[in-house]
Amino acid sequence: MATVSPLAKPRTVLDALARRTFLISSWPWRALLYGLSTGPMTLLFGLPFGFCLLPLAVLVNRVVHGQTSDLGLVAAFSVFGMLLFLSAGPAWAAVVAGVERQRLRMVDLNPVTVPFGPASEPGWWPRMRARYTEPASWRELGYAVLLCTAIPALYAVAGMVALFAVVLAASPLLVNANDTISIGFTEVSTPGGAVPYALAGVVLLVLSGYLLSGCAGLHAMLARALLTDSAAEKLRGELTEVSQSRTRLLSAFDAERKRIERDLHDGAQQRLVGLSLQLGLAKVDLPPDSAAAKAVSDAHDQAKKLMVELRELINGIHPRALAELGLPAALEELADGCAVPVTVDVAVPSRLPEPVESTAYFVVAESLTNVAKHSAASCASVTAKIVGRLLTIEVWDNGAGGADPTRGTGITGLSDRVAVLGGRMWVRSPVGGPTVVRAELPC
Repeated sequence: MATVSPLAKPRTVLDALARRTFLISSWPWRALLYGLSTGPMTLLFGLPFGFCLLPLAVLVNRVVHGQTSDLGLVAAFSVFGMLLFLSAGPAWAAVVAGVERQRLRMVDLNPVTVPFGPASEPGWWPRMRARYTEPASWRELGYAVLLCTAIPALYAVAGMVALFAVVLAASPLLVNANDTISIGFTEVSTPGGAVPYALAGVVLLVLSGYLLSGCAGLHAMLARALLTDSAAEKLRGELTEVSQSRTRLLSAFDAERKRIERDLHDGAQQRLVGLSLQLGLAKVDLPPDSAAAKAVSDAHDQAKKLMVELRELINGIHPRALAELGLPAALEELADGCAVPVTVDVAVPSRLPEPVESTAYFVVAESLTNVAKHSAASCASVTAKIVGRLLTIEVWDNGAGGADPTRGTGITGLSDRVAVLGGRMWVRSPVGGPTVVRAELPC
């Protein structure tokens, strides 16, 4: 499970409540604005619902008080009001939900996902059908009802506590020498006698800030539960975690690759150089025509060949040209080492992030290796340029085509690596050619 750092900025008012700096942050004011704006929303959206349900309220009142006059007419109006509520309610609740999702940003900075379903299909009938068949529509209606009933009562409790705290805090100013005032549970007749209550009012006023923010946080939790697609948000969170883990794995792989390159360069290669020098000195000391001299000479030649192969291996693990000179020089070096003539056109004005340069390099390296081994091409080209915020790489050859990325793991592995960085990769290789490998990497 992902954990949130204590130093991370809170994303919701409930998260902010646990911070010591809560009262001096913007969150209490956000909660106050959210609570105050709930009142107008309740009146605005509650009037149509009240109009529909008013006959039902009259009917219940008459039944409770035993009034039977015109009871049938009232019952008929009640049934009509309920039908009107159930038919027009989901459509009106959609308007309520749209406004409430926007208001939710006052106290909840997390992304809001709108429930997705058949309503997105073209045509008025699929949208109308979805409005009355999707569970999300009826959740929106349930939230609209709560917005007009229970939620205002929640804020009313917090408001009464805050108002009582203000009265206590201002009690020394409200008392005069000839009169007493009642502050709920007692009476005060002098300003001096009201001072303790004023201090208690200041403390209660501070606590009421927490109470109001808690009410706003509960309201926001209810709105998120009923008005957003929690499954989609959970999936988005899981995909984000997977993407981050893939990035961490790529970074760990690059770090391990550099460590192997450094160990080979500083360890095995240096020992091999020393061995080659010792064999060379030994060959000089031996008689030229002796069997020992021939054996030492063969070992010396093998050591030199092994040095060349090891140097190529080290360069393949972590190209020196790429690390020291950047992508243009590294691609030029790849083109010079290819068995097929390659034209290079690189328009990259500055150094790019290391993962981007490394991935671009290996895309070109794998592509040119395939050109030399399988394409029977007579020429090829490499193009790299910055388009907007993307590094676009294209490798073209005039070979026989027919390349299938599913047959091998080279291109597939590179495609996965490009995807880790948020990029895309395509291979277009019709039979008869030409073959084009194209990759786009955010930079």
